[in-house]
Amino acid sequence: IRALLLCSCLGLLRPGVGQPFLRLRPSPSDNLPVKDIVEHPDPEYDPKEQDLDERTLRKKLGSHFDPGFMAVAVPGPANASGAEAAAGRARAALPAELRRLELGPPQGPRLRVGKKARRKVLQWLWAYTYCPVLYTWKDLGVRFWPRYIKEGNCFAEKSCSLPEGMFCKPVKSVTKTFLRWHCQGWSSQKYCTWIPVQYPLISECKCSC
Repeated sequence: IRALLLCSCLGLLRPGVGQPFLRLRPSPSDNLPVKDIVEHPDPEYDPKEQDLDERTLRKKLGSHFDPGFMAVAVPGPANASGAEAAAGRARAALPAELRRLELGPPQGPRLRVGKKARRKVLQWLWAYTYCPVLYTWKDLGVRFWPRYIKEGNCFAEKSCSLPEGMFCKPVKSVTKTFLRWHCQGWSSQKYCTWIPVQYPLISECKCSC
């Protein structure tokens, strides 16, 4: 899929100058989740205590603040275990295309089975091919606010197809807006402020090649 990737993770250094010059606009990427961001190690480019006032930052972020996907303090665990994914498969409703599936060989006669047996076969197929989004909390660091994001991944511990060969992959994404601490200039002449940046998150996975 095409999705937005933060280019600020590229943090390029201008030759001979200690200031990281960040490209601020997102660029397309086929790869989600977003890779870990490489930050300039100098704490001089970190926001200071007076820059981290929660009330001020909440006002600046406004309606973009989504407590379901972002947190200011260290959050609790998200639903990232394989056991929970398996349980989710069992609870998930059968999709319409699977309910319409005719059992039997592609070129052969339709396989006649009872309603109960058919339902069990279809439920087993759905449990095997179901691709949930598994969420874990990720710390983006002090140069993002809120610094914690609930990031999605596709369940990929085993193949999701019969015969094997296909795996759960991202097919849809949503974009959340965060604040990014950005500095221009260098040394005592630099100017730093919070700017809004968009961060793409996996929202749906599907069994595919």
